Amino acid sequence: MKKTIIFDFGGVLINWDPRNLYRKLFADEAEMEWFLANVCTMDWNLRQDEGRPFAEAVQLLQKEHENYAAHIEAYHTRWPEMLDGEITGSVQILNELLAKDYTIYGLTNWSNETFPLAFDQFVFLQTLHGIVVSGVEKLIKPNPAIFHLLLDRYNLQAPDCVFIDDNALNIESAQQLGLHAIHFKSPELLRSELETLGIL
Repeated sequence: MKKTIIFDFGGVLINWDPRNLYRKLFADEAEMEWFLANVCTMDWNLRQDEGRPFAEAVQLLQKEHENYAAHIEAYHTRWPEMLDGEITGSVQILNELLAKDYTIYGLTNWSNETFPLAFDQFVFLQTLHGIVVSGVEKLIKPNPAIFHLLLDRYNLQAPDCVFIDDNALNIESAQQLGLHAIHFKSPELLRSELETLGIL
């Protein structure tokens, strides 16, 4: 019987999307998509998740794209506007698991500068038994080292754990380490898989 559940946050429990901000800043949808694909990219953002300071990241990018200097700055200064509430069905599942006395942890790729803002906003994060944040540890998923860090820190055994994430590479890494990994697509499908495992 699995007794420990490990949740990713963005895309699983929390709606996070830079478009929530940049639709306010761009009149043209196509230009916004170009900007997010070529300027403030997911790879660039991942470096902040790995611990790079936002001030440094913004300054470097502004030198390359001077005409988008204000838009790049907004990625940092207006970051909370990228959040669009919780994923209600997933949070309901989380609460049910807590009520059933499962041990719940978080393993998230998130900047150490912005995660405290989310932690304060989403109270359910404060109910977890432990959280590992990539920006604090300067390690990011799918690097196996961050999974080992979580397991070692909280004295967990991989076969006892269910890991839930919306990123296929993270799922593959978790599976290789012996965790039962669920590739999150929707709260409904997550509930079905947890029912199949006898957890819900």
